[in-house]
Formats: sequence, structure tokens, C-alpha cells
Amino acid sequence: MFNSKFGSIPKFYVRAPGRVNIIGEHIDYCGYSVLPMAVEQDMLIAVEPVKTQTLQLANTNPLYPDFSTSANNIQIDKTKPLWHNYFLCGFKGIQEHFGLSNLSGMNCLVDGNIPPSSGLSSSSALVCCAGLVTLTVLGMNLSKVELAEICAKSERYIGTEGGGMDQSISFLAEEGTAKLIEFSPLRATDVKLPSGAVFVIANSCVEMNKAATSHFNIRVMECRLAAKLLAKYRGLQWDKVLRLEEVCRCLGISLQELRTQILSPNTQDVLIFKLYQRAKHVYSEATRVLRFKKICEEAPDNTVQLLGELMNQSHTSCRDLCECSCPELDQLVDICRKFGAQGSRLTGAGWGGCTVSLVPADKLTSFLANVHEAYYQRSDRNVTSEKQSLFATKPGGGALVFLEAQTM
Repeated sequence: MFNSKFGSIPKFYVRAPGRVNIIGEHIDYCGYSVLPMAVEQDMLIAVEPVKTQTLQLANTNPLYPDFSTSANNIQIDKTKPLWHNYFLCGFKGIQEHFGLSNLSGMNCLVDGNIPPSSGLSSSSALVCCAGLVTLTVLGMNLSKVELAEICAKSERYIGTEGGGMDQSISFLAEEGTAKLIEFSPLRATDVKLPSGAVFVIANSCVEMNKAATSHFNIRVMECRLAAKLLAKYRGLQWDKVLRLEEVCRCLGISLQELRTQILSPNTQDVLIFKLYQRAKHVYSEATRVLRFKKICEEAPDNTVQLLGELMNQSHTSCRDLCECSCPELDQLVDICRKFGAQGSRLTGAGWGGCTVSLVPADKLTSFLANVHEAYYQRSDRNVTSEKQSLFATKPGGGALVFLEAQTM
């Protein structure tokens, strides 16, 4: 397909994996540790550097149209989270990190098997893939940590105020282990998951692109405001919703200063911020992450049960305090628990996407069959591929460059 698109062959390939966040939702952008693992599904880009200054992008999926632009005039439209803009984020991040101009172009064909808008980080995987592609074409070197930090920052060009978990695990993942990702400074620690149980991903089939709505950024802003208020005041009445005017009065700033200095563009018209609820979720979820890691390390006889309870508590907090679930996710979580999951929760930003469940290995076959029948067969859900909608997964490796073998 590369030859039919560009009339040539690629010189190298880059892959970057998606991820499932086992526990630690909506807290990375607050600076707290999270516990994800890379999945086997990934984004793959075939690349040919060219001598012109044109960046040509194509996608194996016909739903995503071809795109071309000057490599030295990258424009990213925050109002339209089109697929090629995520590539441009990674490209621009590397370009600006090195302060480069007068770049040569490249031909890129993008492929991927991460379900889009599913909460498994297909967008961030594309940003990371593009960043590594650009670095490789330039012939420059960066550490995995530096790449993760650059790509986390550059994905914000699309308008989402993410915290860096997705990019970090995409680069720092290692096969066979989950990772505790900590920030400031960014570092990753192996977390050995329990034997005798598997993690199963189930897609609710409700698509949610977090750059296409303000839901995600509102949560970020609520946490940002809560942190500022907690820093300035101790002993406030947190059991009430703070309205904009109350926030401004407490902080001693004008509404204009709040909008320009704190809020993101797509949250400036929000009138109510639920600061107490969001802060309570963040603090409790951050504690659950550390407890999860400790249980994995100590490995008591009832490890799977204890981890499952933490995952269940996480979903309850996401649903009731963070309010990032949806009826389909709640139904899917209930079904997964009914058919043998020790724990089940939404994963990713929420409002759609996937659940992750901890299932005893000896129940896996019946679990998959029962969940498939109860959630997918008994409805008219648009399931393009059962393998993409319901599957067991294990920790995969991080981003890689594959060089094309040279022929004599």
C-alpha cells in the first residue's frame, strides 16, 4: 500500500503501543502516580524521508483521508481533532524541542489496531509514534523519558490538558510488567501483577474523543482550581459547589484573570465547578494506586480479591465523584462482576470507551462467553470486531524503531 500511495518503499517503521490504565484515573494531571500497562495493540508508521519540504500522511483506514502540508509551517486546529493533527503534535514537539527550521519532509503511512475513541490511548500512541518518527528522520537522540515528556507536552497542541500517563507508558513500557508512573521527575517502576488472574478489556462501544468535547478539560480545571483554593485557604466549607463568582472571590482575582490565567479555552464558559467532589476523587484514587502497588509487592494469599476491591472502589469514585462514567460503562462493569470479575472499572478518560476487569484465570473462558452474550449479543451494539471489543491482555513492550533491511 505504501508503494501505491507514494510510488516508493519505506526506509523504516516505528510502532508505539496503546495502554490500559489498571488504576489511577484522572489524577496524572494533578501530579499523582498512576499504574498502567502497555497493550499489544499499537500504532505503526512506515516512513520514507524525502528531499522536499512536504510532509505527506496517509492512513490504511479509508475513514481517515490523506493529508499533506509544509514541514516548516505546521498548523494544528484545536477545534477539529482530525487524525492527522495528532501526528502533527508529535512532529511539532520534536521540531520545537530542538529549535529547528528548514526541515525536509517525509512520506508516512499510518496503520493501527487500537480501537479509536475507546480509552486505550490511540491518539497518544499516534503522537508518540510521530515524535519517534521525526526524531529518527532527523538522526537525533533523546532518552525515553525525554521523548515521553516532549510528547505529553506537545499533545496539548490539540487542546487536551492531559497529564502525561499515556505518553510515559507508551515509551517506558516493558513486556511482562505493569508500571508505576511517577511525575516530577518522571520515572517508572516495575509492578509485578499477580499470577493466576488476567486483565480483560471490554469496549462499551460508546466512542469518546476527549479532544472533541470539554468534559475532560473541565475535570482538569476543577482540580486546578481546587488545588489553588486548598493552597490559599484551609478550613473552607468544601461540601458545597463553588460557583465561578465564589471561586474568584476566594482567590482574590477577577473573572477575566480566572479565564486567561487558569482556564483552558473550551472551559471558559463553565458556570459551576464541583471542586470538593473532584478533589475527593483525586486524593482517594491516588491512595488506591499506592495500595495496589503495595499489595502486588507483598502478594498475600487473597491478592486478587484485594486488588479487585480497589478497582471496584475506583469505579465508584469515577462514577460518583469524578462523574466520568456513563450508563453503558456502568452496565458493562456490573455484567463483568456478575460473571466472575473480582474487580471491574472504567479505564481511560471515561464517558465511554472501555472497562478493565481482573478475572481469575480459571474463569476466563466462561467469563468471555458470558460477557459477550450479555452485553454484545443482546443489543444492537456496533461491534466491528469481537477481538477488538472483548479480549484478555498482558503487559506489552514500549515504542520501537524497525529499520528496513538493506538489499545489495
